[in-house]
Amino acid sequence: MISQQLTMKVVEKIAVAKDVVMLELASADGEPLPAFTAGAHINVRLPTGVTRPYSLCGNPAQHERYRLGVSLARNSRGGSRTVHDLLQVGDVIEGSLPVNHFPLNEGAPSSVLVGGGIGITPLLAMAYRLQSMDADWHLHLCARSKDHCAFMTELTHPRFAPFVTLHFDGGDAARHLDFASLIRSAREGSHLYTCGPDGFMKQVLSEARHAQWTEERLHFESFKPEFEKSAGNKAFELQLARSRKTLLVPPDKTALQIMLDAGVEVPFSCESGVCATCVTRVLDGLPDHCDQCLTEKERTQSFTPCCSRALTPYLSIDI
Repeated sequence: MISQQLTMKVVEKIAVAKDVVMLELASADGEPLPAFTAGAHINVRLPTGVTRPYSLCGNPAQHERYRLGVSLARNSRGGSRTVHDLLQVGDVIEGSLPVNHFPLNEGAPSSVLVGGGIGITPLLAMAYRLQSMDADWHLHLCARSKDHCAFMTELTHPRFAPFVTLHFDGGDAARHLDFASLIRSAREGSHLYTCGPDGFMKQVLSEARHAQWTEERLHFESFKPEFEKSAGNKAFELQLARSRKTLLVPPDKTALQIMLDAGVEVPFSCESGVCATCVTRVLDGLPDHCDQCLTEKERTQSFTPCCSRALTPYLSIDI
């Protein structure tokens, strides 16, 4: 479920690139929406019942409405397909309060924003914030073509044009942005912010680390729990205390999948660790947390079976 939910109405839906739509949401009761900071996202419960996280891509100084950019995923599991095909202006949906796991360091001497495709969404909010601060920054956005470049009209507006470089490679690897040169040319002490496909972000971060950029200067966001996972996927034993069952969770499946396969009833929605629907209490063992919904305090006693694993050979949970 979504705690502390907002009830919002879709007030605008327009195409902003090939297979990308922009939604504008307003409070259903006409009251102002809560303020948000650059890099934040909200978890949206769609009419089909699934919950998905979407970055807020508007100007943080203007939060009368929330703006989202949603790319149609090739293998959509119901989130982006619902937004593109079913969601209409006038529909009422629920969402969480803004959550920010990808905040700006506003004290950095310079900020380098590197986006791939729909990864522009949180970076666009950052651009608005940095511009308002008169900060030193530059945004590099990579896309296949102009037709695939979301919010291009906005990015090429005189307000942003001097601070934005668009890279179109036509799908040709030889024309990809030279991340190494980009990192080398950055101002000393710069902070890097990247969002996009996992492979894209890994390349950007790899070049920065190769150039000896410290981890506190590297910032990224992925809504996929396996991204940059350090412990690796190892099999572990899952003990279900109330169900009196012991299940083996192999490296290639989640604890949630194994429980559902065994006929155990578990509430779930997003399957990516953002909505907290499947969170359960840990009785014994040490979880390997990969969610984006639990606080540090909650992580001492909770487990998100749709994405998290175990650091110990077994994990006992209250199911």
